[in-house]
Amino acid sequence: MKMRKPIAAALTAWLAVAALAACSTGGDAEGGGDETADEGQVITQAPVEGATPLELWTFVELHGTYYTTMADKWNELNPDKKVQINVNVLPYDDMHNKLQIALTSGEGAPDIADIEAGKFPQFVTGTPALMDLTEAAAPYVDDIVKARLDLFSKDGALYGMDFHVGATVAFYNTELLEAAGIDYTTIKTWDDYSAAGAAYYDATGKYFGTVDTSASWQEGLLLAQLGGEYFTEDGKVNVDSPELTQAMEILKGLQDANAAAVPPGGQPDTEEAFGAYNNGDFAAAVMPFWFTSRYLAYMPDSAGKIAIAPPPTVDNPVVVSVGGGGTGTAVVKDGPNAELAAEFVAWAKLSYEGNVETWNLLGFDPLNTTVWEDEAITHNPDNKFVQYFKNNPFDALLEIKDSIGNLTSYSNSAMPSVNNLLNTETQNSIFEDGMPISDALAQAQADLENELGQ
Repeated sequence: MKMRKPIAAALTAWLAVAALAACSTGGDAEGGGDETADEGQVITQAPVEGATPLELWTFVELHGTYYTTMADKWNELNPDKKVQINVNVLPYDDMHNKLQIALTSGEGAPDIADIEAGKFPQFVTGTPALMDLTEAAAPYVDDIVKARLDLFSKDGALYGMDFHVGATVAFYNTELLEAAGIDYTTIKTWDDYSAAGAAYYDATGKYFGTVDTSASWQEGLLLAQLGGEYFTEDGKVNVDSPELTQAMEILKGLQDANAAAVPPGGQPDTEEAFGAYNNGDFAAAVMPFWFTSRYLAYMPDSAGKIAIAPPPTVDNPVVVSVGGGGTGTAVVKDGPNAELAAEFVAWAKLSYEGNVETWNLLGFDPLNTTVWEDEAITHNPDNKFVQYFKNNPFDALLEIKDSIGNLTSYSNSAMPSVNNLLNTETQNSIFEDGMPISDALAQAQADLENELGQ
């Protein structure tokens, strides 16, 4: 089988989000993101004389800091077209709902907006109110992972620019594992992961990893490894497929072996789960690379203990990893300064300078692949992410670089409906209520066909 939208071809030049960095707690690339925001916070760049004001909406506090930092750098390089970035940080659902209303009514929209990947399809249905950014991105695309541009494209037009690849990796608390006699470097497959998890539970009475009910990070990884999608090639919902059934069986097997359990909050990227990890209740997390930011923000006492490794795989995987999460930064088409906003966003998100700051400030795996081969950046001993993790964060990325895929389903306009049902009902039915997997997926298939009119 062929990998879905492989990143491999785009990574030949080898050298990434949520409370705090690129997409939002309580969800994922199928509908939630990689970060969260304080309600109603305003982040304003220091006054810049003669600058064009640009209003920006985001659901991630650290994104606001990133944009104002990049605006200062932009102004130094472009004294003839300075920008003044005024950021409104809103709660995840509130921001997306408010933006949808503003675009539909034609009133009150910002110049620039972050739109989480799981929400993005609903903003490009029909005739998008968002600007085509293809021309603005053109100077940078040769160094950008194409699959992450495709995620925010429609009919050949680019409507959003991501922060990261979001490659799924495994995070291991080596201090906890070593005390239980477990070597994380021997974990290659999901069978290895299950065996290590069962041994860890026997030794400690605590769980190794998680099975998630409110997000689909591991589920999406397994689906990609098995060569599946949430939709058929002609766009019909396909959640009772053999591949998704097998993915759920693997995860249920972890739970049955006491190798994993549902974490507080239903997934690792929640405030409740951060507390559980801090308490040592879990020793591993299989998450997109942007989860690095959560460790620094919410688990500071684990500094020097967390190693990053390739994710466990099935036998003969179609791909080893998959991009998870994402935030497409978009420009409102009818904004009074849309051209300048597009030029600034493209530079901030896709340029070499922007991607260096993506790593330095946010801890993401950058879209601009030339950054990956610059050890002065990736191994900088003063970098807070390099300092925090037990091994270099880029070691795992370089190991899996030729086999990172992307589920094309994320671009389907019906993906938010699929994501919502799976992450609020189906996974709870399987992992909390004990419903047989075939029954739960058959019910999900019927419900979605009814909702979507298929």
